[in-house]
Amino acid sequence: MYDTLAAIDCDALAATMNARFLAAFADRTGRGTDTIDVMTVGSPLPGRPTPALREIEDPGHPRVVSSRRRRDEVRVWAADGGVLVLGRGVAGRLEVAVEVDDGVRHRGLGRALASAARQLGGGEAVWAQVSAGNARSLRAFQAAGYAPVGSEALFLAR
Repeated sequence: MYDTLAAIDCDALAATMNARFLAAFADRTGRGTDTIDVMTVGSPLPGRPTPALREIEDPGHPRVVSSRRRRDEVRVWAADGGVLVLGRGVAGRLEVAVEVDDGVRHRGLGRALASAARQLGGGEAVWAQVSAGNARSLRAFQAAGYAPVGSEALFLAR
């Protein structure tokens, strides 16, 4: 990989998130990646989650399908107009994904679901990966108390 890193004309600390490096790494390893995500982490929160959540079994929901490809021990909650998913991701970290229906956006539900994940985490920090281009989601997680701590490109078998 050093030869690939050396061929990229950019700051050495940024090279591993350079599109040319990621493409070369994917080709060399036979894997693929979706996006470069902003890594955020939220500390545990006490109290009961709001909005009211009901745990569900919905293996067909697109957010659940995506989460189960990348995480273990996936649990799913629904709120009116949204879904919250918690599961074990890279290195066993507790990871959250949320989805808000189009018809109820701009009302704070994304922020509420992200906060609820911190309350459902059983005293653990909760991690969220947010596409850097998804400003709405990034703002919701930051408003819910998640701090950006780095970036990540998750490589998956093709």
